Amino acid sequence: MAFETLQDFVTALEAAGELRRIGAPVDPVLEITEIADRVVRAGGPALLFERPRGSSIPVLINAFGTMRRCAMALGVADLGEIVARIERLLRAEPPVTLVDRLRALGRLRQLASFSPRTVRSGVCQEVVIRDDPALEMLPILKCWPQDGGRFLTLPMVFTKHPETGQRNVGMYRMHVYDSRTTGMHWHAHKVGAGHYRAWESLGKHMPVAVALGGDPALIYAATAPLPESVDEVLFAGFLRGAPVTMVPCQTVDLEVPAGCEIVLEGYVEPGERRTEGPFGDHTGYYSAADQYPVFHLTCITHRRDPIYPATVVGPPPKEDAYLGKVTERLFLPLIRALLPEVVDLNLPIEGIFHNLAIVSIRKGFPGHARKVMQALWGLGQMMFTKIIVVLDEEANVHDLADVIWRLGNHIDPRRDVCFVDGPVDALNHASPQPGFGSKMGIDATRKLPEEGHPRPWPDEIVMTPEVKRRVDELWEALGL
Repeated sequence: MAFETLQDFVTALEAAGELRRIGAPVDPVLEITEIADRVVRAGGPALLFERPRGSSIPVLINAFGTMRRCAMALGVADLGEIVARIERLLRAEPPVTLVDRLRALGRLRQLASFSPRTVRSGVCQEVVIRDDPALEMLPILKCWPQDGGRFLTLPMVFTKHPETGQRNVGMYRMHVYDSRTTGMHWHAHKVGAGHYRAWESLGKHMPVAVALGGDPALIYAATAPLPESVDEVLFAGFLRGAPVTMVPCQTVDLEVPAGCEIVLEGYVEPGERRTEGPFGDHTGYYSAADQYPVFHLTCITHRRDPIYPATVVGPPPKEDAYLGKVTERLFLPLIRALLPEVVDLNLPIEGIFHNLAIVSIRKGFPGHARKVMQALWGLGQMMFTKIIVVLDEEANVHDLADVIWRLGNHIDPRRDVCFVDGPVDALNHASPQPGFGSKMGIDATRKLPEEGHPRPWPDEIVMTPEVKRRVDELWEALGL
């Protein structure tokens, strides 16, 4: 089931018992954060704050705060359905015969059917505010006590390259300075930052549109680590099984989802920087204030009865952890397509996406684990992964007890730990300098003689299947 609007998703969540309406007045400054934090840690429902202090617009939060709700957001009962679709697409053999070519043409047509379609108007433009638009109308959160101010935390930021016209949709937080300006938190490695550098080199201001709400599949797609050449709107269409409907903006040459709740139109000036932050980040620490580009608001459009979507990041687990686990599952087939020896992958929630990756492989030759580490560090945003642990194929990478048991038993620290230098995440506060530091790989596979381990490797202690079967039959009678 594809959702056209965020409010359609809210209706579905409520019908499934996955939404709680909060009728009491609650302050967007800190109070919503504290409530959301307690609820997400308890595995609780999405929350719709109907009376946020200072605004008539309700706040939706924790909409993605469990794996069940993430699957609902993508229109499936289980993420395995989408994983299977991705695997079928990747397993397609190159066309050889005429029948193969016809099948390949059918696949291309199927992908093309997910391309966005443009309409003249949408509910996101039921109300248009060109004269004196003001951000104060929105119930924007201040999440943590030492935050530099209020932040938009779930914006879909639409930009395009000035020469190629390539679109990007990214999820970049926005620090509110006043009624008409915000920070634009573009890390140097992000596509939005690349677009800005291209506009800046031309000395032209860059048009920007910020969509709030809309199809939840597109909200997820804005967070996904896609290659620069892949359009997030097309990817969202593939995920939801139907194209996203887009509408031209009122004051900038960009398109936004026709069904979104609120749109902020504006621009970013070349060369302009202001202090952005500090901000309580998903690392569990405050990211330091720094200089970032500035977004200038020129127009607000919204539906007549909008909902303001928000999220809170901070010490895990938070709502964003589940979006990260969706990425782990959906992108595993792509990793396997490049590295067929990979069996499974776990990006633990406590590893906050870029600090730790645990991977199991079918080991085939000496140094195989190190080959996989280097390959993973060369894959897009996997380059930020601080620690990679490689295990044998029978390991359960999602069972941290099993991982730690094998890690402790399988490594000789001097032999099996390697270090490399390279780019690190901008939020990595432990590196000696911003954006550049070291990464560690741990080979926790069983070692071969050619890897400097001439001793025989011991057998694991495992009960025989026959005894297991007999005890299964006795179990109820034993009363244990």
